[in-house]
Amino acid sequence: MIRLKDIAQRAGVSVMTVSKVLRDAPDISAITKARIRTLAQQMGYVPDSLAQGLRTRKSKLLGLVVSAITNPIFVRLVLAIEERAFETGYDVIIAHSLNQPEREEMVIHRLLSRRVDGLLIAPVYRLTPAAPVYTELLKRDVPTVIIGHHAPFCSQFVSVETDDLQASYAVTQHLIGLKHRCIAFFTGPPVCPWAQERLDGYRRALREAGLEVDDRLIFNAGATIEEGEKAARQMLSESPKVTAVQAVNDLVAMGAANVLLDSGLQIPRDISVAGFGNFLASEFYRVPLTTIRQPKYRLGTAAMVVLMKLLGGDRPDSVRLPATMVVRGSTGSPAPPTVG
Repeated sequence: MIRLKDIAQRAGVSVMTVSKVLRDAPDISAITKARIRTLAQQMGYVPDSLAQGLRTRKSKLLGLVVSAITNPIFVRLVLAIEERAFETGYDVIIAHSLNQPEREEMVIHRLLSRRVDGLLIAPVYRLTPAAPVYTELLKRDVPTVIIGHHAPFCSQFVSVETDDLQASYAVTQHLIGLKHRCIAFFTGPPVCPWAQERLDGYRRALREAGLEVDDRLIFNAGATIEEGEKAARQMLSESPKVTAVQAVNDLVAMGAANVLLDSGLQIPRDISVAGFGNFLASEFYRVPLTTIRQPKYRLGTAAMVVLMKLLGGDRPDSVRLPATMVVRGSTGSPAPPTVG
């Protein structure tokens, strides 16, 4: 491994001079800096980031905690975070919580043991008003950004989130505009604020249109394809007059559509289906899904902007980004009732 001493001997200068050049100290001439930097590059010198961190008390590391990188919502978000971190001289350590509170606490502690300068966390939602690891982050004053909606246990941190209520409201309005009057909603995990916001948007649109909010048309569907399939089977047995299904996310929508199509129904002629998220597979599903395009990349960029402000000593406000609807082939006007 090439050391500062090796560069100094080759350049005919002191080790202190080499150190100052690599730190871009102002008292070294531009000519000397250029010569030593070129020599260091030719010799294959790689700075010791650990030693630099001990000197500056900055690791130039950021911790990112997500449920799992395989979750479609995180792919572009993580890309944006890593790209922005690279531009600002940081490296990102990614850890998976797997939606388990105990594991989340463990990975956060491991990241803190690596002396990360800041954290970005897509939290594991729980019903408890407090979580010890988040209380610890507050006490230690660790710069932390919540990626997602606030809940009581993380309400004191700055957050970056999507305006899910307004987006879901727009989907229901779209279906009402197509003349649907019996719209089922496949809701997500009750512990998750984003799922509650999407349900609230659906209810608000129905009320404003003068339509009854019928809880018998609301089915608990979780967040996966399999749970969407289960909810669709339940709906077909309990509410056969439904003409449209609004799902809490695209995976649930695809699961529901699988069951509807396999039961002989045609989408959208017999029943419309809408999702939320605009996952990559949504556009190329058996029937391309009408959905909400979440600003995934912009969320990642915004999270990094907020974190950089925290690292700089500022106290930025939380960010709430709008989402847009994408209308595809899975929604249409309901077929007129048969006569006779």
